[in-house]
Amino acid sequence: MTAATSLPKSKPIWTVNGRFAAQELTGVQRYAQEILRAMDNILAKDDQIARRLGLQLVVPSGAQYVPSMSNVAVRKTRFGSGHLWDQFILPWHEGAGILSLGNSGPILSPRHIVCIHDANTFIAPESYSRAFRTFYRTFLPLIGRQARRVATVSKFSASMLIRYGICATEKIFVVYNGHEHALRWNASRADLRRVNLTARRYVLLLGSQAKHKNIEVVLSGAPALDAAGIDIVVVGGASGIFSNGARDVNGPNIHYAGYASDDELAAFFENAMCFAFPSKTEGFGTPPLEAMVCGCPVISADTASLPEVGGEAVLYADPDKPARWVERILRLANSEDLRAELIAKGRQRAKMFSWNEGACQYVEELLRLTTG
Repeated sequence: MTAATSLPKSKPIWTVNGRFAAQELTGVQRYAQEILRAMDNILAKDDQIARRLGLQLVVPSGAQYVPSMSNVAVRKTRFGSGHLWDQFILPWHEGAGILSLGNSGPILSPRHIVCIHDANTFIAPESYSRAFRTFYRTFLPLIGRQARRVATVSKFSASMLIRYGICATEKIFVVYNGHEHALRWNASRADLRRVNLTARRYVLLLGSQAKHKNIEVVLSGAPALDAAGIDIVVVGGASGIFSNGARDVNGPNIHYAGYASDDELAAFFENAMCFAFPSKTEGFGTPPLEAMVCGCPVISADTASLPEVGGEAVLYADPDKPARWVERILRLANSEDLRAELIAKGRQRAKMFSWNEGACQYVEELLRLTTG
């Protein structure tokens, strides 16, 4: 083991599972990074807590996305990756316990806190490749039953973990996603040649191969929107974990922008007439929150965790009724007052979800288990 950062003032006691730092940055990995950064800030302000926890982040040798921190030691292992690294390499650095923020961790760790973000492989198995869903439908109940405590990202997700037997009610606590990362995005740094795909008003949509993302319910309304002078811009790319059941829908007013950086996404949000999020199931659903931060009105499906996140700050539509999505979009297109109202409510709603508050919850759990 080699040390990337040494903190002699405290002996490492709790180990943070850094496997997320070797993975592509998606919602789960962003959660781990932002929670850990916020925990580092807490330790910077309270030396006593820093000494009691002595946090260290242990990462695989190929980790590329290690957050910059001043109060958490970062150590790279010499070899190993993936689930085998979780089970056989990480436990050698356990200390008093392990905190895993990204859906996986060592099954046999005696003092393990794990965040399981959702039960989507149970709720929507058709969205995932056979290998991926088979593994996680077996693995999640194992880790959920063995872990000392199980965090998740919404009350809805907690109910699903219980429903599918992934873990017991008394183990669960909810730590929501936060909004502050989107405040760091800067639309002025975006490549305008990519962002300015259309001269007309547009609905922003996040593309995905996952069936539960349900983007076709919005794309099917493209002809009606075209008649009203409205385009649809789809951003985002594919992922190997999803099944190949989704298909592209084409039309004169549908524009596929592909992958977008954070700054480009901010620009897309800021210039959109609205953001549509028709997903049928989400553990949390970060994109609507990011849209609110960027001042973009949101139309969301009325299912799963999405009303829990959006509250009264978004418009809702049935994810199985395409006509409702067209109606909601046209309603926004014809009312600047409604758009302004949703923008204001959205900015206020987003402030309710904080990475700092979530980090405080994790720190409290670690302290409780340290002394318990």
